[in-house]
Amino acid sequence: MSRSEYQELRAGFTAAVSHELRTPLARLLALLESADLPGADLQALLRQAREEVKEMTELVDDILFLSELEQEREVVSLGDTEAAPVLRELVAEFGERAELAGISLELRIEDEELHLPLRRRMLRLVAENLLVNVLRYAGEGATCTISLRREDGNGVLEFTDDGTGVPDEDVPRLFERFFRSDRARTTRGSGLGLAIVKHVIEAAGGNVEARGGQSRGLDVRCSLPS
Repeated sequence: MSRSEYQELRAGFTAAVSHELRTPLARLLALLESADLPGADLQALLRQAREEVKEMTELVDDILFLSELEQEREVVSLGDTEAAPVLRELVAEFGERAELAGISLELRIEDEELHLPLRRRMLRLVAENLLVNVLRYAGEGATCTISLRREDGNGVLEFTDDGTGVPDEDVPRLFERFFRSDRARTTRGSGLGLAIVKHVIEAAGGNVEARGGQSRGLDVRCSLPS
């Protein structure tokens, strides 16, 4: 990459970060200003303010982690993790949140002994980001099927939902930093979850792809050496 290309990329990244932080900061400022109004419910405003601070913290954490990945630092160092227990743990922890979102979770494990070449923390990070993406955007009434299997000598981790999907033209861009479809812009999130998934999977020698479309749900398939 030439110096001019690097500077252009850095400028674009800085602009995107500034834009993403501006929204929760503006909401937080509005909440603080509302606290001075007569009859303001301070406890309710405080709860909302905490949510805005939490969102900004998560965004900054995601930005820093993705930056480390893109600089090829050893944050994904390869490991060897039995995947089935990690997925069962995740589904159990997110069961209540899925129920509140009106989304059913189905876990299909075809190979109980399948190991994936990631440290446990990294595997958990990938699976959690994929699941959170479903819970945020699939829509009430959807079913998310989480599959783990061996295929053509590789380990495959796949998240499939039958929800509202995304426009066909947006599918190829889902792994871009900060990209969110028009529908997703009304939902909180850093826009970095799938970008992090892509970098972690590729750093481990695998590949990830998304398929779907408007009203056809979304399928995200991660393939890793096993």
